[in-house]
This record gives sequence, structure tokens and C-alpha cells, in this order.
Amino acid sequence: MGYEVEKSEDEWREQLGEEQYAILREAATERAWTGELLDEDRAGLYTCAACGNELFVSGTKFDSNCGWPSFYESIREDAVELLEDHSLGMTRTEVRCAKCGGHLGHVFPDGFGTPTGDRYCMNSLSLNFTASEPE
Repeated sequence: MGYEVEKSEDEWREQLGEEQYAILREAATERAWTGELLDEDRAGLYTCAACGNELFVSGTKFDSNCGWPSFYESIREDAVELLEDHSLGMTRTEVRCAKCGGHLGHVFPDGFGTPTGDRYCMNSLSLNFTASEPE
């Protein structure tokens, strides 16, 4: 599948570094409870760490107690790509950045108490956060 942002694997490696490359390009997962953005509670915008695509707003972030930043919906339906994932002996729904194809995490239908019922479970290393300007 072609993406708006395409680079060679060498270019991605150079841009992202080892840990981010493993997550964004090889679908690795950071250890639970270790991500910088897990406890981020300021108002702001979450973007793809690889290409800057706008992905989530802070108002959709919630504490799911799963060990990774969780959101109940993306900023726009077309901001992310959802793919069936059969790795690890189970069927899950992988979430990728729709602009560069970077692996962000998975979405699960267990976001109880949220407006959508979904839990987008994202790797902190696949995201950048920009706080909103104080009013």
C-alpha cells in the first residue's frame, strides 16, 4: 500500500532511532507503564512521531489502566488505518498512521464508559505531544 510519506528503511532508521524504529516500522511494543505520555494530562494534540500526522486530541484520552496511553477515538476517521492483526496467536486490530503507515498500537472494543466503547491503546514512542497554548 502506498502512503503519502514514504522513505527507505535506512531513512526511517536514521530519522527514528532504534526504539522508535522497532515500534513504528516493525510493530514492536514498548513495555507497559514505561511510556512518557502515559500520565500526560495537559490539553493538546498527539501526532505521529514519524511524520507529524495529527492523530488524537487530549480530550479523547482516558485512563484505561492498561499501561499505555489510551484514547477513545482518533482526531479524524481517516487519520488512522485499521488492519486485522493475527500475530501472537490472536486476532486484534492494528492501528497505523494513515499518512506514513507507522505502527501506533491496537484498538480494542473494551473502552467501557467512553462515548465510542473503543480503547486505542497506543505506544508513547509512536506519538509526539504538543500542549495547547494557555488561554
